Amino acid sequence: MEMYENENDQVDAVKRFFAENGKALVVGVVLGIGALVGWRYWNGHQSDQARESSLAYEQVTTAIQSDKPDTLAAAQKFASDTNNTYGALAAMQVAQHLVDSNQLDKAVAELQKGVGDAKDQQLQSLINLRLARIQIQQKQADAALKTLDTVKGEGWTAIVADIRGEALLSKGDKQGARDAWSKGVASDASPALREMMQMKINNLSS
Repeated sequence: MEMYENENDQVDAVKRFFAENGKALVVGVVLGIGALVGWRYWNGHQSDQARESSLAYEQVTTAIQSDKPDTLAAAQKFASDTNNTYGALAAMQVAQHLVDSNQLDKAVAELQKGVGDAKDQQLQSLINLRLARIQIQQKQADAALKTLDTVKGEGWTAIVADIRGEALLSKGDKQGARDAWSKGVASDASPALREMMQMKINNLSS
């Protein structure tokens, strides 16, 4: 599995994953800053329900771009009521808006629900990476480290190493951070990500 440099690469990898596993997808870009794309898929007898969820998700994600309180509330209700991939994607968008308004506890709750709704391991991993970043912002390094332990797949090695280093550094564990970033540098990370982690290692010595 390839290594990912950033969340856009992760999104592309998730789309490839679904394609390679034979699931029919229609991808609609509904990104705000750092928000994830929406997937549309129909499988057998679930096609009608999936289509309804897709249309509802599209309406919610279009409305949420207006940044009005009532549309955010509608998105939160959709994420709460929809226990499938669309609910997980909506939870990620809601969480991003909550982070932007410094409501970190609520953002964490949204992402934790999103993990439960996501049935695909790749999407679960992506949500958990975002969750770990927020937990570091909350100065909950131990919680972030536990979250990172749930991220599966060799393709995430470099990004997990980068975030793990940040979590350990926030605890004052410089050696642990150095070890984590060194592992990332030694992985098949992209040149840009490898260079960034090497810079962080160098900064520990300055």
